[in-house]
Amino acid sequence: MAFRLAIGESDFADLRKHGDYYVDKTEIINELVNENHNKVSLFTRPRRFGKTLMMSMLENFFSVRKDSRDLFEGLAITRHEDLCRKWMNQYPVIFLSFKDVEGLDFESAYAMLKLNLSELCIGLDPVFKGKFFDEDDEKNFFNLKSKKSDAAVVKNSLKILCRMMYSVYGKKVILLIDEYDVPIAKASERDSGGNNFYSQMLDVIRGIMSTALKDNEFLEFAVITGCLRISKESIFTGTKNFASYSVIDKKYSTYFGFSESDVETMLLKADLSDAAPVIKAWYDGYVFGHDHVYCPWDVINYISDLKYDRKSKPKNYWKNTSHNGILMSFVKRTEFKVKGKFEILMNGGTIEQTITDSLTYDTLHSSESNLWSVLLMTGYITKSNPDDDGENVSLKIPNKEIASIFEDTVVNLFKETIDRSKQMSMMDAFWSADSVGAGKMLSDLLWKTISYNDYHEDYYHAFLAGTFTGIGYEVESNKENGLGRPDIILKDEDNRRAIIIEAKKSKSEEDMDRNCDEALRQIDLKLYAKGLYGYTQILCYGVAFFQKQAKVKLLRG
Repeated sequence: MAFRLAIGESDFADLRKHGDYYVDKTEIINELVNENHNKVSLFTRPRRFGKTLMMSMLENFFSVRKDSRDLFEGLAITRHEDLCRKWMNQYPVIFLSFKDVEGLDFESAYAMLKLNLSELCIGLDPVFKGKFFDEDDEKNFFNLKSKKSDAAVVKNSLKILCRMMYSVYGKKVILLIDEYDVPIAKASERDSGGNNFYSQMLDVIRGIMSTALKDNEFLEFAVITGCLRISKESIFTGTKNFASYSVIDKKYSTYFGFSESDVETMLLKADLSDAAPVIKAWYDGYVFGHDHVYCPWDVINYISDLKYDRKSKPKNYWKNTSHNGILMSFVKRTEFKVKGKFEILMNGGTIEQTITDSLTYDTLHSSESNLWSVLLMTGYITKSNPDDDGENVSLKIPNKEIASIFEDTVVNLFKETIDRSKQMSMMDAFWSADSVGAGKMLSDLLWKTISYNDYHEDYYHAFLAGTFTGIGYEVESNKENGLGRPDIILKDEDNRRAIIIEAKKSKSEEDMDRNCDEALRQIDLKLYAKGLYGYTQILCYGVAFFQKQAKVKLLRG
């Protein structure tokens, strides 16, 4: 069969029926039912690491409403023949996802939650049709299906459905809840007025979880997924045999994400083994427990691009799939003084921090330790030493893809926080040919930024471009002009004047003067100013950077 990948497919049955490539993670079933006896297992992983596909696979395996033998043919779990006879398609299953439960206010988010429960009931309607139930359960089921339930019934909804399923099948229910923390995470985000509806949504989700998981005599076991483990005291109070597995836990560490062996096998089947080093640099580097893993979403997307065009360059597929505001909000928190730590991380270094995997969304921003913990749990940083097991963990940025998200954040932060009065004073210096003053003010701005790429030229180029944006001028970067591509051209159309800047990175402070002269010679020899017609004033500057210092010289004559 031809090698095929399905981007974004999270339905296990559809993936298998269509013959799309599947990285076998079915051995987790054996661990769930044979090697553990957890009433509730919570798995927290970053987004796009295969949680929903995993849950769909579990539903297809356990659900008594399905015949899944063909779907699982040839997969690892079928080697456990006794387990398959006892568990495959033998239990009633309720599978619910909270991924779409969000809104601008509590009323709209709560309406989405009721819609979710309604759709779940519609799917169960054929199971319950023609059966006899307790009168109250029937009434509550009808109200849930028609979105007319009061808050008390909503909070008891999953237990009610478990009881009804037990009545039909005479077996306890396996409960699967995907993205359980999305409603609370979204509710915790503050609007422009500084308000949120966290406490209201927490009360509802806590009620649903408590009645479904605590002392539910109709529950066989539950599997729950999310991004963060919300502290047990906050939402899972009183739940017995509760086990949580985050990115720092060794157990179950290989079931979310792709191992190096998984990726090598996939590339071999796709006839793309030569792409392994690039994929490793861009999409590997995460450490779950003691294991190194790749992000499945990125690997699948890039291999799909390579199948279409073998010259495709790696790119950032991850940043558009989740909210990256946590980075910006963190680095803006001046009371934490994390600028130096961000610079270390962005230049390939490691930092040591105290980490916790038990958090509450209303206190995520209350301490620096909490924020580093959130970045770890959500995949923006990872352990640099897989053997770290204590609270103090050595951390790093996992790969080039995440490094590019950090860089974008720093650029946007600079644009948002730049002192406009100093920016305009710097421009006055440039327009008045005050190279000494312009250099001093550039250095002052540079000092306040977070540096990355170890002061490589592309860092300085991005800094320069950001310095001149948003103040009423047309800024061109690396655009062909004359016989080459000047680093920056700044145009003041209204006053028919322009500035050309060529920048150099110096190896030492002593080299800065010479490097400025080199930049000016380049402007002159490549006739950068010749391409600007109709301007009555054109000022040409050579700029040299060394670490967080800038020197500016004007081309005269």
